[in-house]
Amino acid sequence: MAARAADTAAPVTLIVGDEEFLVDRSVHEVIAAARAVSPDGPDGIDVHDLDGGVLAPGELESLTSPSLFGGGSVVVIRSAQNTGKDAAAELTRYLKSPAADVTLVLTHAGGAKGKELLAAAKAAPGSAVIDCPKVTRFAERLDFIRAEFRRAGKRADDAAARALLDAVGSDLRELASAAGQLAADSEGQSVTEAAVTTYYRGRAEATGFSVADRAVEGHLVQAIEQLRWALSTGVSPVLINSALASGLRLLGRVGTAPRGLNSAALAAQVGAPPWKVDRVKQQLRGWQPAGIATALQAVAEADAQVKGEGVSADYALERAIRRIVAARSASRA
Repeated sequence: MAARAADTAAPVTLIVGDEEFLVDRSVHEVIAAARAVSPDGPDGIDVHDLDGGVLAPGELESLTSPSLFGGGSVVVIRSAQNTGKDAAAELTRYLKSPAADVTLVLTHAGGAKGKELLAAAKAAPGSAVIDCPKVTRFAERLDFIRAEFRRAGKRADDAAARALLDAVGSDLRELASAAGQLAADSEGQSVTEAAVTTYYRGRAEATGFSVADRAVEGHLVQAIEQLRWALSTGVSPVLINSALASGLRLLGRVGTAPRGLNSAALAAQVGAPPWKVDRVKQQLRGWQPAGIATALQAVAEADAQVKGEGVSADYALERAIRRIVAARSASRA
């Protein structure tokens, strides 16, 4: 998770990692901090933003030279690991004695490429380091969502964070925007699961997967509540049953995958994003293959009923959920 940029910009700020949204936001925060403390006001700061791969030899001196009109400057060099040999040598020399009226921002992916420049930036006088590692695991995304609510002055528990992840998906930019909007529109200091669910009630597919998650985790009361709410707001029974089937099939694929695979490799094998695989690993606790097979049979029967063979699609789905939870309980016995 990214460390938040300081309120006062350091002479050199190194942003390490490849989580694009967090890197971009950190760059913007450093620029804002530099503008906030500029004696010439926000408009007195020149901002130069370029990719390390196009930084030409000799260009750094021009970018960091004092302006004829006074005022300071912010020089942002993105993907510094791609800087050419000569330009990187100039950067390394500059980092030993940064200019007083320049805020230099370097973004670096953090790998072995350009490691000498990375070390020089970390050792620069008065340097600040902001870590922006890739956010891939389910738990990390929940941490990110809770942190976004804290940034907005609100609190959110696990249930609310999970509901937002279900509704919006895994893109950090969208999650940050959604958390900010929810925080602004919610009264009090806490954002609840009910508030998130109500806010995104139009997202039928997400609602179906929320029902499925509660069912495969064995939370019968919550699953039935989610089901009845979804049906009352017009979510198609077919979509809900499809989500139940999808959740159970993914349980089976992850449960039978070879042992020892990391999240990325396992995600590629089962055809799901790594954060979803991490969630399924948690959901698998308490399940046995026979129980998953029984649950899939219940969903297959419900599928025929919601498509016209049964008297009541609502009853068919509720019965399927009860059978799923019972199959999980039987697996634990």
